[in-house]
Amino acid sequence: MGRLGPWALCWLLLCCTPLSVFAAAGREVRMTPVVTAVRAVAPAVVNITSARTVERRAGRGPFFDDEFFRQFFGPGFAPGPAAPQRETQESLGSGVIIDGAKGLVLTNAHVIAGGASITARLLDGRELPATPVGSDPDFDVAVLRLDTGGNPLPQAAMGDSSDIMIGETAIAIGNPFGYTNTVTTGVVSAVGRSLKHEGGAYAGLIQTDAAINPGNSGGPLVNLAGEVIGINMAIQAQAQGIGFAIPIDKARRVVAQIVSGGGVTPAWLGLSGQDVDARTARYFHLDRPRGVLVTEVEAGSAAAKAGLRPGDLVLGVGNTDLDDKDQYLGVLRTSPVGEPLTLRLRRGREDLQVTAVPTAFADKEAAEVAGKRWGISVAFSRDAATVAGVTPGSPAARLGIRPGDVLVQIGGEKLKGQKDFTRAVYLSRMHRTVLVMIERGGRGYYARMGVD
Repeated sequence: MGRLGPWALCWLLLCCTPLSVFAAAGREVRMTPVVTAVRAVAPAVVNITSARTVERRAGRGPFFDDEFFRQFFGPGFAPGPAAPQRETQESLGSGVIIDGAKGLVLTNAHVIAGGASITARLLDGRELPATPVGSDPDFDVAVLRLDTGGNPLPQAAMGDSSDIMIGETAIAIGNPFGYTNTVTTGVVSAVGRSLKHEGGAYAGLIQTDAAINPGNSGGPLVNLAGEVIGINMAIQAQAQGIGFAIPIDKARRVVAQIVSGGGVTPAWLGLSGQDVDARTARYFHLDRPRGVLVTEVEAGSAAAKAGLRPGDLVLGVGNTDLDDKDQYLGVLRTSPVGEPLTLRLRRGREDLQVTAVPTAFADKEAAEVAGKRWGISVAFSRDAATVAGVTPGSPAARLGIRPGDVLVQIGGEKLKGQKDFTRAVYLSRMHRTVLVMIERGGRGYYARMGVD
């Protein structure tokens, strides 16, 4: 028998090799880092259903609700009043289990807002009732506790968002439009992004081009090591391939405060400021009015320790360029206490960069700001905030506020106690005009308090 040629030998080896060997080799090639990461995290991703009951007026039939009919007879024409009807509305979102032993789930605050009953469905099909531990809309972070029945749940490994690399692979896992555990991939496009919203701005976000759709909110953004580096929260509706996530380091600091039961303490630098007008913009050689002009710096505050002075112009915080003081307040609201902030300033014609470490804006700070800026001191009972004193000549005195008046509302915050008052002062402390509601003799009055 002659020798086999190389091609014949290869053919013989192929024929004699079991197909299972080729299948195993092919499977090994397909086991990419993305597959490995998804397998590690997916069991800890949950589909969240939040249900709430709402009232709406019953329809009067298709004839009266028809657009063509209303065009001629007007929207108010109808055969009698319609009785309100109660209906259940459901919203879908995602979450990730961060503590399997305690059944703690991290998600977005807007996913569970207003939910009377919340259910979480795991990858293995289990549906567990969930109870809110707490949430903070400013950070859009919420924590749920699942009823595990004493059985530990899978949990995801937490990563470190401080060393995220631009261009590294990012994996989003969630439940867009109710499609359970959908996986999309992309890259980290940028970090330190800010996103304006109706109540202010979210700052320090991760930007990714991994596809994020409604229902992904609250789900994890994962790196190739199978670690959670962010919590998906929003998409840019006018664009494709632009999504945002809360860095996991920030989310974990918020979670720690929520779980401790004390609530999230707002960050405070100890400065007051105002918007920039056209004249001030020309003085600082700006192309347009932008930034926050510092008018006052509290002695001993974080701003004072960082070297800020009245007359400085704050142009940016971190990677966020500031348009006005509302954006500054929004950025500060989403900055954890103790996390250093880089402030970009202009002092005369000199550009500076300083670092300030925010402290907590607690009840003591709220009392000091309210007394100094508005001229009022407040005493608290179980469910009311009562004016204890008014400084002569202060904005409160000029408005006619008296000791004994009940403060029902400051700005958009209704007051039921110390916690609400502290938040109201924090949110309205730099406004030139503050809407207040006062109750006197059983009657309520709205008034606008002008601040010098």
